[in-house]
This record gives sequence, C-alpha cells and structure tokens, in this order.
Amino acid sequence: MKILYIDVDSLRPDHLGCYGYARDTSPNIDRLAARGVRFTNHYASDVPCLPSRTALFSARYGFHTGVVNHGGLQADMRPVGEQRPFNYHHTDHQFWVDALRFQGLHTAMISPFPGRHAAWHVQQGFLETHDTGKHAGETAGDVSAEALRWIKERGMEKDNWFLYVNFWDPHTPYRTPVEFGNPFADDPAPEWLTEDIILRQRESYGPMSARDLPKGSKWPGLPKEIASREDFRHWLDGYDTAIRHVDEHVGKILQALEEAGILDDTVVVLSADHGENQGELNVYGDHQTADHITCRIPLIIAGGGVACGAVDDDFHYQLDVGPTLAELAGGSRRGKWDGVSFLPALTSGQSVGRPYLVVNQAAWSCQRAVRFDNWMLIRTYHDGLKEFPELMLFDVERDPHETSNLAEQRPDIVGAGLRLMDSWVAEQMATSSAPVDPMWQVIHEGGPFHTRGMFGGRLENARSPAPSHDHIPY
Repeated sequence: MKILYIDVDSLRPDHLGCYGYARDTSPNIDRLAARGVRFTNHYASDVPCLPSRTALFSARYGFHTGVVNHGGLQADMRPVGEQRPFNYHHTDHQFWVDALRFQGLHTAMISPFPGRHAAWHVQQGFLETHDTGKHAGETAGDVSAEALRWIKERGMEKDNWFLYVNFWDPHTPYRTPVEFGNPFADDPAPEWLTEDIILRQRESYGPMSARDLPKGSKWPGLPKEIASREDFRHWLDGYDTAIRHVDEHVGKILQALEEAGILDDTVVVLSADHGENQGELNVYGDHQTADHITCRIPLIIAGGGVACGAVDDDFHYQLDVGPTLAELAGGSRRGKWDGVSFLPALTSGQSVGRPYLVVNQAAWSCQRAVRFDNWMLIRTYHDGLKEFPELMLFDVERDPHETSNLAEQRPDIVGAGLRLMDSWVAEQMATSSAPVDPMWQVIHEGGPFHTRGMFGGRLENARSPAPSHDHIPY
C-alpha cells in the first residue's frame, strides 16, 4: 500500500474549484477530486497550526493532549505520567503514523513544521523526516523538489509507504515567486464583502483586521489596508495566486506518480491544518477564531480503490483521518484515540459521520464552537483584542461568510447549541488525564499566546460579565 498525504497550510475549501469557487485556483486538485471522494463538512477540532497538527497526528482532541495554544503550558503534550510504557508501540498512546509503520509501511515526512513550532511529538512513527530548511518560508517549488526526489529514490524502492508533504504558500506572508504572475488580475472579488461591511470593519479593531493587515509579503500589489472592494480584490489575488502556485506543484507530484505507474494504486489525501479568514469576522489573512472559515478544511481522498467522484456531506473531524488510514492499512484503533474511522464512506458511500462537532481556538482568542444542522454557534471566553460578543450564531449554509449574527433572534438554537457544547465538555472531562479544561489554563496563565500581555492584564480580555451579543465586526 502507498499513501501520499498532501497538507496545504491555511487552505480553505471554498477557494478551490471543486468546492464551487469561481476563480480557477485548482485545476489539478479538481481533477484529483473528480476521481475520489470530496468531503464538504470536514473540520479541524483544534486550531490553528500546532493544535491542529497535534490533533491530526495523535487522533486526539486538544482537550486530551493539552495542546491548544502556540506557547505556554498548553503548547506541549501532557506527559503520560507514571504509567508511561517503555515505548508506545501497540499501546493506547501510539500515534497512527507509528501504527502504519508497524503495518509495514515505510513512513516519511517532508515539512519544516516540527522545527518551526518545536512540535517534535508529531514525528512519532516517521522513519524519515526531511526539513525543507526555510522555517515555513518555503515556496511550493522547494517542497515539490524534495517530494519528487523522494518518490524517485525511495518511493520506487519501497512497495509500501506513507509520505506526508507539507506546502506553505497560502499562509501569510504570501511568497509566490513574482515570475509566476497573477492569474487573477482580471477576476472580480467575491460579492459578499460590500463597501458597507468594509466601512464598519474599519470602525472596529483587532489584529489582522481591515486596518492592520499581515505584514511582510513581498508579492507585488498587496494593499496595506482594506479600504475598498478594490483593495479586497488585490488582497485576495495574493492568497488565490498562492493556492494556484501550490496546485501547479501538486500536479507535478501526481504526474510523477502517474509516470511511475503507481498513481492509481496510491491513496492520495489532500487537506489542510486550518482555513483562513479573508474578511470574515474582520480578520484578513489569518486564523484567529473557532468559526466556520478557520475550522472547516478541505478533504479529498482518491485512488487505491476509493469511490470515484463521490461527495460526502457528513460531519467529520480531521482527527478521524488517521484512524481511517490505519484501518485501510489493516490496523486497528488505539484506546486513546478520539478519532474514529470513516472507511465505509470511502469504499461504499455509507453515511458514518458524527451528529455534531465541537471546535476550539486558544492561540489568538479563546473560543469554542459547535457545528450542528446548518448552524455554527461560537462562544467567546477571551476576545483576543477583537470586537467579539460572547455568543455568535450563524446559519452557515445561507450565510457562509458570517455576516449576520442571529444569536438574539434565535435563543432556541443558542440554547440547543450550548447544551451540545456543555455535554461535549463533560464527556471530555470524564476521560481526561488532567482535572482542568486546557482553555481555562490558557486564560489563567495570561490568555492566548499571540495577544498575551499586550496591555498588561492577565485576564483583561476574559469574558466577565457577559456583554450584549447584538454586534459583530463583520
């Protein structure tokens, strides 16, 4: 068995053609989707980068690993303690990549992520790790060159392998080579962000808001602020061009597999660590929230006997992918895994999704959200220096860009969502190795890492008392 996992940092699904985007950002990814299964309600349980990839590789919620932040106590895995075994092989604590290794797959990683975030725990089970050396400043060409070399040398040498490849281009600062050009110079921006919304955003505040865009990009034409729809179009050009650049190099990797005669036999997974707000909730080019945009990620799985051209609309977490691949390789679930296999959805189109999802953010703000039916209910515990009310409710099927907070109008839905959220927290506390919700640990040690200490108060932005929730910064 051969498995290729392509992880594109900060890639939101609705900026891909196969998910309905109007701009032609992803011709190669679209072709991959056409011969596999595309998942429409796939969410990262914990965001952003470090919590997400820890959840992915451990198949466990941040609530249980303790990794929910980018610094401080909750950026490291909780120790197993006195029950720690000699090694994790075949124990409840084994990561699923290690389980693949013991199923006979040669495992390799091409990514600078472990060094960038001091996240050495995600390497559990990898026999080879290749750091592309630029601390996430890599372009797609840097990554694909290493992947193509590996496929040519090791991929052809081994009968069974798992290769994880990590692209970074859609993460700010945008770094697409200037010579690549701008494929979208003549394309309009999406209509949802109106001049009225931009005006209200500019009267609001917060890091990476309309008046405080991410800095450091060398890609030409990016505005310094969002003051008009024309600025918005230029800003999106940077993001969408980065996606198109990655897509071109994804195509090169798939072509190499095809030329080697192994593409059809290779299970190809394409996903992301989190999405990227591009104006939603007045956040641009960043991932600061536990909302539909930051937490929903693409998932496409194709090849190796996977159903062709199918769409799965069920709710799944990204931490379910590992158990699915482990079962596909003939392995079994480990006792500490929160993730569950959805293999029947891949092979026979069965509906095996979850009834609802709970997602968490504690690196830029402290938020917990529940996705159920057509709703996303977001509860803010620490606003991270942004103008967020305590409760936000969005009908994400009718309002995917979260422009209208319905919390006041639909107290029945708010109540139903809070009950689901509280039930989930109670379930996790009952199986946790620590007596504290890690989000509250983040709050009490000074708040989200990226906004901690900006104004001196340890709990300055924590929610007490609860404010009115009739205003959001769009």
